[in-house]
Amino acid sequence: MIQRRALLGATLGGVAAMAVDEGKARGHSQPMRSRTFVLVHGSWLGGWSWRRVADLLRAQGHTVFAPTMTGVGERRHLLTRDVTLTTWVDDIAGVMEAEELTDIVLVGHSFGGRVVTGVVDRMAERVGHVVFLDSALPVSGRSLIDTMSPEMRQERLSRAAASGGLSIPAPTALDLGILDPADQAWVDRRLSPQPLGTNTSSISFETPIGRGRPVTFVEFTDPVYPASVRAAAFARAQPGWTIEAIPTGHTAMISAPGPVAELLLRIGADGS
Repeated sequence: MIQRRALLGATLGGVAAMAVDEGKARGHSQPMRSRTFVLVHGSWLGGWSWRRVADLLRAQGHTVFAPTMTGVGERRHLLTRDVTLTTWVDDIAGVMEAEELTDIVLVGHSFGGRVVTGVVDRMAERVGHVVFLDSALPVSGRSLIDTMSPEMRQERLSRAAASGGLSIPAPTALDLGILDPADQAWVDRRLSPQPLGTNTSSISFETPIGRGRPVTFVEFTDPVYPASVRAAAFARAQPGWTIEAIPTGHTAMISAPGPVAELLLRIGADGS
């Protein structure tokens, strides 16, 4: 485990300066070469949640894909009982295949870490670096529901009962660690129910998480998000994984987009 700490408070100017500094550190007068980032959102969110980070990355000349998974966000009309975790893995794999993406920085936030694990297990040769942002990490052959305590399992299933077991109602933005009132209003307008099938289905993988690709796990520590504690402990025990921390809430791509973009640029530059 390699441990580092990211700084809070980066701005667009700071991100730009950092990109130039990375290039100089490698003996070049220009910033790092253009990279491709694929950003995978978590539960109840959509590609919209990456807007601020994506804008910062694109401003530095990088290519960014932030797909919305089947059944949520602007694709919520596709919600059915057939939407599973494998559906979401297929969503990302499909983008990578259709766009012929290679050497990507593959980023998963929260539940998106489960998706990223399935994608890299399936097509590791297309991935240059795996980044887990305060992520949930899967256990092969076990669903998210399977890994919960009996009390948490019952609570989640009870919440889904109102939809006939189709979906899990969205929490509030405050529940997701967003403290700014304007951001809360923006997020609360856009959250959508989570397909229950993504929580009750599993993926199986025979290789270690990351398939031997470089892996960075980023903890968001202020406040700590209880659902990410187990995954963070697992990540710290993995040889060769880099551990980073940003002192902000769980949905940092909204509450702290500058530091998140800065960190992703540094990770991208490490592969330049």
